[in-house]
Amino acid sequence: MPRVLVVDDNRDIVLTTMALLRLEGHESKPCYDGSEVYDCVREFDPDVVLLDIGLPGRNGWDVARQIREQIPGKRPMLICITGQYTKGADKILAEMAGFDYYLVKPTDPKVLFALLDKAGT
Repeated sequence: MPRVLVVDDNRDIVLTTMALLRLEGHESKPCYDGSEVYDCVREFDPDVVLLDIGLPGRNGWDVARQIREQIPGKRPMLICITGQYTKGADKILAEMAGFDYYLVKPTDPKVLFALLDKAGT
C-alpha cells in the first residue's frame, strides 16, 4: 500500500482524507503549511503526495516544482487536489509544475483510490 502525505490547510479535509485512507489500509501523514511540505516529504518518504494549491507559506505550484527539482524521478506521485482552480488552463499549469494528476474538490474517493492503486504498482 502506498504511503500518502496529505497536504491541505483545512484540518477537517486532512483528517477526513486520512480516515478514508486508513480504512483502505494506507499509512498517511498530515501537513498543513506549504513551507513545511518539502521537509515532510523528506522525513516521511511518501509514495504519493495529495497537495492542495492554496496553502499558507508556499502555494502548491511552488511546492510541486521544488519536489520535482530536488527529488529525481517520478516518485512521489503528486496529485493536485484543489477547490480553487477549476478552469482547463489549470490542468496545464499543474502538469508544468510537475503534478501527475489534477483533481477538483470534492474528490470522488473511488477516483482517488484508483490513482493510489497506480502508485502501488
